[in-house]
Amino acid sequence: MPVSIVVGGQYGSEGKGKVAHFLAKRLSAAVAIRVGGPNSGHTVVEDGQVHVFRSLPTASLIPGIHCAIGPGAYIDVDVFLKELSNPSISCDGVSVDPNAFVITEEDRERERKAALRPRIGSTLTGTGGAVLRRIERRDTSKRAADDPRLQPYVQPVGEIARRHLQQNCRVIVEGTQGFGLSVLHSSLYPHVTSRDTTAAGFLSEVGLSPLDVDDVTLVLRSFPIRVSGNSGPLPGEIDWNTVTRESGAEEPVDETTSVTGRVRRVARFDAEVVLHAIRANSPTRIVLNHLDYVDWRCRVEERVTDKAEEFVREVEWSTGVCVDWIGFEPESMYPRQKNTKQAVAL
Repeated sequence: MPVSIVVGGQYGSEGKGKVAHFLAKRLSAAVAIRVGGPNSGHTVVEDGQVHVFRSLPTASLIPGIHCAIGPGAYIDVDVFLKELSNPSISCDGVSVDPNAFVITEEDRERERKAALRPRIGSTLTGTGGAVLRRIERRDTSKRAADDPRLQPYVQPVGEIARRHLQQNCRVIVEGTQGFGLSVLHSSLYPHVTSRDTTAAGFLSEVGLSPLDVDDVTLVLRSFPIRVSGNSGPLPGEIDWNTVTRESGAEEPVDETTSVTGRVRRVARFDAEVVLHAIRANSPTRIVLNHLDYVDWRCRVEERVTDKAEEFVREVEWSTGVCVDWIGFEPESMYPRQKNTKQAVAL
């Protein structure tokens, strides 16, 4: 069955939103499903405009695609409704599964009282608190089906996906965060997120069978990041001044998180977490983003320079897999061809 899953191979912010949007277009997807919660923001650039989504799939900018939030998701209703008000939203219908779990102020307060930001670098969006409340099955628990603000959108997402799959239509599952943050499989516990972040975990949160999947995209970045503060180990950690200097960038390079706005930590490429991600996800496609951080001329000249090509070969040698697609601009991806000048616009 034609199900594609997009998964991160490091600690999040690998560019999954851009890739999911790209694949939805390239594979003519009929349905795009977002999992996870509002603790991760996915960015896509279309027609020069930057869009950040914390609830909706990035494919919601593409006309004709049905966009959905799965039963395993956690939803901040205010964030969701604000995203829906974006005039650029073009999708053909929006669904929220009745079992998606609604985040409340109680969940955010619980995270603040637990001092999760200073302890593990939490974004304090209430996602982890909602996971706890869902497991506890408390009387205050609220699913999407129970919230009147969501009633116009409540539909069983698994049934929608299955109906399209039976017609051999492509379904895209947009995963969140990265393998190195999995609460089940990362070696960095407790400095992890509150959910599993593997392709299998995402599929479970949607409610589809492993036999439905024929395509898994693992997204990597040249310089992995973690959120600021005490967010956990980051092998080979450097600073953004080093990235700026070594890349030859014409302007200072740094990144802030799309959720908290705080400056991210950054490190050199480390194969260990990627090797674990490959074993856990068995990807059929590898995307390597942020090659402009290796050589800024990639972005200026719209090509893969010799310096960047050497870096890609080192990544392939250290991980044992071939890189299929390369990214070094916010809005474009390039096929893995040396010195190609032909961009595939997103």
